[in-house]
Amino acid sequence: MKIEKFVKYFAVFALILVAALFVTANTEAADDTITFVWYPNESAADYEPARQEFGNLITQATGKKVEHKLTTDYAIAIEAIANGTAQIAFMGAQGYIEAANKSEDAKLLFVNSGASGTLDDAIYYSWLTVNKGDEENYKDGADFSLAKIEGKRISFVSNSSTSGFKVPSNSILSFFGATEKWAGITADDIVEGGSDLLFSEVLFGGSHQGSAVNLLTGKADVAAFCDTELAPYAKVTAGEENKVGAVYTVNADASAPFDTLTGKEFVIITSTPVLNGPFVYNAKTLSAEDVQKIQDLFTSDEVAANGQIFFVKDSGKVGLFKKTNNERFVLAEDAWYNPIREMK
Repeated sequence: MKIEKFVKYFAVFALILVAALFVTANTEAADDTITFVWYPNESAADYEPARQEFGNLITQATGKKVEHKLTTDYAIAIEAIANGTAQIAFMGAQGYIEAANKSEDAKLLFVNSGASGTLDDAIYYSWLTVNKGDEENYKDGADFSLAKIEGKRISFVSNSSTSGFKVPSNSILSFFGATEKWAGITADDIVEGGSDLLFSEVLFGGSHQGSAVNLLTGKADVAAFCDTELAPYAKVTAGEENKVGAVYTVNADASAPFDTLTGKEFVIITSTPVLNGPFVYNAKTLSAEDVQKIQDLFTSDEVAANGQIFFVKDSGKVGLFKKTNNERFVLAEDAWYNPIREMK
């Protein structure tokens, strides 16, 4: 076994151990407390007002206190919701699928809709990006080509991230798997780098912000991250939002970890729509009565109009979801995420 792979396996074991300690340290939630665990992305300081508003609304619905658990790794949040240590989590589709595979108690609570107010357009975007000034190196003629990322240093988010790994890796594997050189390539072949592998180096940023920082600081040549998590920090300055070729610039007033990267620019070379991630609950440690109360409130017009949850552009608020028309929370069935399950 390669030493690199041994180190990766050891790191995974360490994360599982940390998650287990998280679980055993919180064996049962108090009857009057609901624990909400957050991914590293939404654990960022910028999202504190939104997190608190979610807590306020859950308290309004149930009369119970809400304890927020912030994390530094996807695995900890997934393990916590699967084991019932946390009662609620906001996850990507892949994280939900992994939690549901671990425990039948991991259930869908609700999902943020698209502009129509339904699941029909409930999507965000997974990007592969490069630094501004390097984009011509990733073109074949006038168009960007995945062929040009071979041999590069790439940054993903986490192998449990939907838009930061599962979706871009599916595109990468489909493209290169159709070539003679890389026929039969699998996801295991792109989680580490080497001279005989597709990428010379593979990094995991731990969050979407972290993956973007890897790109902008020159640690990676190509990086995967999504539009929604970069919204508080960067804006499109050339081209069209979420379109290939669009240029984004880090805001002059961007907070950490982008406060030292203001003015830095990156370019989208692929942009793939992704099913919106769900809010998930553990049916063993969150009562059916509380679930119903929470769903009733969060799918209401009241919450749809809450600017701290669904923020209006240039409002000065940092919510989790952009409000452009009829965005709201809606219920969803497990099968809605089958397209993610079916990816390589």
